[in-house]
Amino acid sequence: MFNYLVRRLFIALPSLLGISLILFTVLALAPGDPFSELANDPSIPPAVAAALRHKFGLDDPIYLRYFHWLVAMLHGDWGYSFASRVDVSTLILQRLPTTLYVLGASQILALCVALPVGVYAGVRPYSLGDQIASTLALIGFSIPTFFTGLVLILIFSIWLDWLPFVYRTDISATGFAWYWAYIKEAIMPVAVLGLFQGAVWTRFVRASVLDVVRLDYVTTARAKGLAEHTVVLKHITRNAMIPVVTLVALSMPIVFGGAVVTEQIFRVPGIGSLLISAILNNDTPVIMGVTFIFSCLVIVFNLIADLLYGWLDPRISYR
Repeated sequence: MFNYLVRRLFIALPSLLGISLILFTVLALAPGDPFSELANDPSIPPAVAAALRHKFGLDDPIYLRYFHWLVAMLHGDWGYSFASRVDVSTLILQRLPTTLYVLGASQILALCVALPVGVYAGVRPYSLGDQIASTLALIGFSIPTFFTGLVLILIFSIWLDWLPFVYRTDISATGFAWYWAYIKEAIMPVAVLGLFQGAVWTRFVRASVLDVVRLDYVTTARAKGLAEHTVVLKHITRNAMIPVVTLVALSMPIVFGGAVVTEQIFRVPGIGSLLISAILNNDTPVIMGVTFIFSCLVIVFNLIADLLYGWLDPRISYR
């Protein structure tokens, strides 16, 4: 498996290189740049604005700018944020743990909802429980995350006053009170993302289980007298998870997109809100850094999915 992992990493490198080239070219061709407002500012002499553009290479050809950016990135220099006046890598490292915490917790919640509910609905199709689960799942992924977030804020923050609706990083409490406050402010963002993804995955898990439950080896396992929970867990669920793993890996771009919206609603100081502020300020180095991080995370999740295939199905080889 180690050789397989090394080969996949070598395949991922050209993919990341191509993604970075496309992102950089699109951003370079987009209207506006960090110094576009200087031309309309009468307090700044044109010579100063031109010197700044020359210093940061904004007047160079795109291929030359991309080469300079790539070399600098390989040396750990991701650029300089013109809006925040700090390095891009510093900004991302400050916000990335918060995003991973919220996204990771939401995906765990989604799996905890989708797997048992989807398996139960697939094993007992057209039962009352299946109809209730399918209806709730349909409602769950039909409602956009921004609307769900506003409803949760209205209920739990304004009416009941149980949860804070603004995500804060400067919590003054210490000890257990700090951890409890940190968990409370993450409950609603995690619930919004997790329940939405859980609703989508529930229907897919149900469909995958329905395909497996009719196969001959499941009938043979039951004919041998195996306990029903053994048949469901070892023979149905494990084989039904292979397409589900693919769906989870391919859903990562959608998850990150939903995180951008959710972070704006709850004022979560993650890289999603950083991306929005960078777009509003034409801060192209930050936009490039954040989108490249998103691309890296998507490739990592696809690699994890490939490794899980062999664990779920021993017939899959890593040769």
